[in-house]
Amino acid sequence: MEWLMDPHAWLALLTLTALEIVLGVDNIIFISILCGRLPQKERAKARNLGLVLAMLTRLGLLFSLTWIMTLHAPLFAIFGKEVSGRDLILIGGGLFLLWKSVHEIHNALEGEEDDHGVAAAATFGAVIAQIAIIDIVFSLDSVITAVGMVDEIAVMVIAIIAAVGVMLFAAGPIGEFVDRHPTIKMLALSFLILIGVALIGEGWDLHIPKGYIYFAMAFAVAVEVLNIRMRARMKSVQLRKQVPGKRARGR
Repeated sequence: MEWLMDPHAWLALLTLTALEIVLGVDNIIFISILCGRLPQKERAKARNLGLVLAMLTRLGLLFSLTWIMTLHAPLFAIFGKEVSGRDLILIGGGLFLLWKSVHEIHNALEGEEDDHGVAAAATFGAVIAQIAIIDIVFSLDSVITAVGMVDEIAVMVIAIIAAVGVMLFAAGPIGEFVDRHPTIKMLALSFLILIGVALIGEGWDLHIPKGYIYFAMAFAVAVEVLNIRMRARMKSVQLRKQVPGKRARGR
């Protein structure tokens, strides 16, 4: 525990925690959209369980660094390109995100509705299973970042637990905000398509700087928030028109 007396270790802990939170934003978006298909009373439980699964997955991968390193070993070659286990996980996760995002967009815009006009809700187990699958992909990115930044495994563990703790508090408001604003949900699903394409590119050694992706996401969210505020302001100043020849009631 000598790192407790090292100020550089504390700086690394704060930096890594912040990065883990940023890397967890896409996970929060995915979990929030999936949980939106559950009944209202089950959404909070599914969100919390999904984030706990994300934390356990990251910690599990962190404590199996030897196995993670073997994922970089080539398994076979396609068109002269060597494919490793890590590449297969990234490509599979990217394809899953593409399929799921397009499927959710289709259900939101053209999906079949039941007698009450509400899209059929997913089962709790199916949602948790999908969260668990994609957590593996998101956790790979998170763990690789942690290993590349810090040498002390205790610092990595604390950073991951702290980041998930912050996300537990943020997931609820983010999920409710996405549910209240359909345009934000479409934007979030578009982000997942973008992330899915980036994962597939990463699996084929086409490195897309994450800074570009996060800047595009932040800029798009900022524009949409301004649009939401503008629409709310326009509604607030609308006046009720009087019918010519009739006096207002109560006069």
